Amino acid sequence: MELPKELIEKLSKAKSIAVITGAGISAESGVPTFRGADGLWKKYRAEELATPYAFKKDPKLVWEWYDWRRGLISKTSPNKGHLAIAEMESLIKDFTLITQNVDGLHRRAGSKNIIEIHGNLWRVKCIDHGHISYNMDVPLKEIPPHCHCGSIVRPDVVWFGESLSQSDINNSYDALRRAEILLVVGTSGIVQPVASFPHVAKEAGALVVEINIEKTPITALADYTLLGPSGEVLPLIVDSIK
Repeated sequence: MELPKELIEKLSKAKSIAVITGAGISAESGVPTFRGADGLWKKYRAEELATPYAFKKDPKLVWEWYDWRRGLISKTSPNKGHLAIAEMESLIKDFTLITQNVDGLHRRAGSKNIIEIHGNLWRVKCIDHGHISYNMDVPLKEIPPHCHCGSIVRPDVVWFGESLSQSDINNSYDALRRAEILLVVGTSGIVQPVASFPHVAKEAGALVVEINIEKTPITALADYTLLGPSGEVLPLIVDSIK
């Protein structure tokens, strides 16, 4: 694939870039989507387990499911797309990564300025006092795991029926409005409020570049749509920035 010359020129001059990533980039590392057939575990669907009600009713069951998910993800590695985004951050002074993924692969790739809009399943949160820490145990040493204060912890992720962090939304809007270029990578463009983020950037004057293996609702908005795996397209973008 060759990038359009006009895009290469704009990338080479950009001083502020924001990136949004969705499940597509992690799928290239072999991470299941945990939707549909991929999400079935002991006949439960993700929508039945990733809820405050399910956790209150049976925290052990919910944590057994997350322990299974964490085990699958622990066997995967960041791919060329993740690594390219981390390298991009080192080249651009004002760079923000907004990810919908909870798998932690961006951090493992070396990205630092990340807004994990849906949380991180390697982080845990005390249900009584709100203490947040990382638990990287695979498998978990106890189910459910506990905080140092003795209370049960929950995965620090956004469940169905919960609101996103307002500070994460505000920080995302700030980054989107500052961005000269927005890269939208491997996202379906249908999950709100993130599906509206490209519109925010576009209205603020950003060039919107979509990178996906297929067209999405974002395609009509994008200035450029680059069809292909992120692991192939993003390294080309990094080369243009260099």
